[in-house]
Amino acid sequence: MLRLASLGSGSKGNATLVASQDTVVLIDCGFGVREMMARLPRLGLEITDIDAVLVTHEHSDHIAGVSAVAKAASAPIYATHGTRQSGKLDSARSVVEIESDSRFAVGDIEVSAVTVPHDARQPVQYRFFHNGVAVGVLTDLGCVSAHVQKAFSGCDMLLLEFNHDLDMLRRGPYPATLKRRVAGDYGHLNNDQAMTMLTSMTSGTPNIVVAGHISEQNNSLEAVSERLGDWSKASQTQVIYATQSQGFDWISSDTAPLSVNVA
Repeated sequence: MLRLASLGSGSKGNATLVASQDTVVLIDCGFGVREMMARLPRLGLEITDIDAVLVTHEHSDHIAGVSAVAKAASAPIYATHGTRQSGKLDSARSVVEIESDSRFAVGDIEVSAVTVPHDARQPVQYRFFHNGVAVGVLTDLGCVSAHVQKAFSGCDMLLLEFNHDLDMLRRGPYPATLKRRVAGDYGHLNNDQAMTMLTSMTSGTPNIVVAGHISEQNNSLEAVSERLGDWSKASQTQVIYATQSQGFDWISSDTAPLSVNVA
């Protein structure tokens, strides 16, 4: 069985966990060691339980705490060459360089690193497989390429970026250059793009979809849930909303979450 949880999801910091019975993988860490040590007990973990830290890209909300947390956990860091060359991992003790679109194992979990369109040096997102269960973690991409659509189809659980509502972004306080960056093909997914990906799944709809990386400035839970509501009923898919402050508690593809954070 694979489990999925988050300690926080959004522009202020991201930290996602995927775990089998024997292996705990942390995907990204935008929080410092003290913050992680304060948040982990909610999921029944200590920092030393982390077996590896996988990095998607070098933006600070995903990488700021990676080196320090990996050091505290005595865990290796997995990152692409481009991400490592950003200089954000220079203080790290152990970095395993991975190739884009490669497959490798962390303990008993198989991992696929999938190239995504995002404005970073060599960004990837990850799909995990263990004992017949597939879990996808997919945020920080400006558009859904055919490559991405294929790579993340057939997941039992999928954490998917619903970053912004396009109209809210256009009317919002961001400067014009930042608005263009967020809405561009190498920025972040808007609600409609995320829904198009879900409705275009050709290899089976996930049992659980987690809407994550929701902008606090340019989106709202109401806007996301409005788009997901009818679809989730028709597809019989459970929908969970990841928050910046709490993320979401452990879920698995065959059990309901212990609690669902929707605020």
